[in-house]
Amino acid sequence: MICQIFILSSKGDRLIYKDFRGEAGSDVVGTFYEKVTALTGDQPPVVMVTLCLCTHKDLHFIHVRQGGLYWVATTTDDSSPFTVIEFLNRNTCVHRLTALVKDYCGTLSEKLVQMNFALIYELLDEVLFGAETQQSKVAPGSAATRPIQCSREQGGKSEIFVDVIERMSVVIGSNGVVMKADVEGEIKVKCYMSNCSEMRIGLNEEFSIGKSQLRGYGAAVRVDECSFHQAVRLDEFDSHRILRLCPSQGEQTVMQYQLSNDLPSAPPFRLFPTVERDSGGRLLMYMKLRCDLPPKTAAINVCATVPVPKGSVSLSQELSSPDQSSELKPQSRAVVWQIPRFPGGTQLCALFKLEVAGLSSASLLEVGPVGLSFELPKVTATGLQIRFLRLSPVQPGPSQRWVRYVTHSDSYTLRI
Repeated sequence: MICQIFILSSKGDRLIYKDFRGEAGSDVVGTFYEKVTALTGDQPPVVMVTLCLCTHKDLHFIHVRQGGLYWVATTTDDSSPFTVIEFLNRNTCVHRLTALVKDYCGTLSEKLVQMNFALIYELLDEVLFGAETQQSKVAPGSAATRPIQCSREQGGKSEIFVDVIERMSVVIGSNGVVMKADVEGEIKVKCYMSNCSEMRIGLNEEFSIGKSQLRGYGAAVRVDECSFHQAVRLDEFDSHRILRLCPSQGEQTVMQYQLSNDLPSAPPFRLFPTVERDSGGRLLMYMKLRCDLPPKTAAINVCATVPVPKGSVSLSQELSSPDQSSELKPQSRAVVWQIPRFPGGTQLCALFKLEVAGLSSASLLEVGPVGLSFELPKVTATGLQIRFLRLSPVQPGPSQRWVRYVTHSDSYTLRI
């Protein structure tokens, strides 16, 4: 029923984002904020004074404004939006969702939501799925999709997956200075073993929470906030950075963490743009995009969305490699530049030539900022690594253990 839930600041910054069904694109949050801020003072929302219902790409956006924040849920056309409104206003315990967060965090504000992001994610899971379902009945994600049954009954392999997933939110100014760089991460376990009584996950020995815990040796891997699933035992965490748990069949999020404005390495992408008007009256946009990942890694599914002036009617382009593509989307007033694979340590260029009706000097100011979406397999922005993965008792017969890393773009903005 509910596709996504997200919490935005009054300026549209994404504080909390949970995608339950993966049916909406990365532009949903920006589209909602555009629509809600475009409402004039004398234009009442559709449903109630404090609620607004609008539609985008077969999605309904339903939101409540509380504590200066936007509390938003999305649902598809085949679901009742009013059921979601009921959830936002009253959950199964007849409390408002915002009141539930307020009870745990003390008050509703942007700062407290940022400080308690991991707790709020857990509350969302509890309210939507229930504690028992969250621990033992949630179907695995797309990385390891299969029925939750005993491996022997399936006749398949006995397997366990540990996924380290991070989401980056970055804003880079027109002068190349990083203005914001936040990372939200989680460690997920997907277990398909019938007789695993205990699992021990070893993290980086130099892993620290907060600057006060820096140990003074090695390359520190630091986060600002960290929370753990209630099933995780932490008796070896302080001394050896080991998580102990008894994994249940299916998927569990065993750890969540956050790092703000202190990335251990440079952001993965830099943009060097040139925007001008040629003698023929066309708008020229020369984009040089550099990938600052290590040479043996690569970004995939890279997509740059470049807002263009109103009145853009046609596009011609020159791209530096044949696997790239681009198109003009007049309805969203943007040029979309797609790069299937982008190796680290390389740069790609594109020259876009736009025919713009009524092009003027002021039109040049309508170009940008550029929004970038991407996926970084085998990479973590924080440097967090799984040192070892040990199972007890030792599994009889063939079994496989997989540790995988991926970093996604949550919101990556490059100002021109």
